Amino acid sequence: MVYKESPHADKKGRLNVRSDEIFTEKTCFASLNKAPEHIYRNKDELLLVLERPEIPLHNNASERDIREFVKKRKISGSTRSSPGRRARDTFASLKKTCRKLAISFWEYLKARAKGCYDTVPYLPELIHRHACALVA
Repeated sequence: MVYKESPHADKKGRLNVRSDEIFTEKTCFASLNKAPEHIYRNKDELLLVLERPEIPLHNNASERDIREFVKKRKISGSTRSSPGRRARDTFASLKKTCRKLAISFWEYLKARAKGCYDTVPYLPELIHRHACALVA
């Protein structure tokens, strides 16, 4: 977590070396050696944060994104048709996207129903602006 806040080349090198030390260390138990070996085989993917510090270290945000949907699906018993499922998924996704972009989902729907695109811009445009603001 400290590296994410202030990435430096020397820290990156030390973290890389330390991970090699940890995950290539052998014990006298063959079965115990399998877990670190498996982790070490995925080292590049696991240490991607050293190259791209903006990448989250966990997937909690993704899990949170689908939690509301899963609860509703359990309560309602899902949908009766494929078009119903697509509609539910589409609206759930739009609602979550609007929430993340801090715009009213209701205002978004009203603007689209009226064909009024000047009050609420297209979502791809808003997403692009939001992403650029995060990088800057």
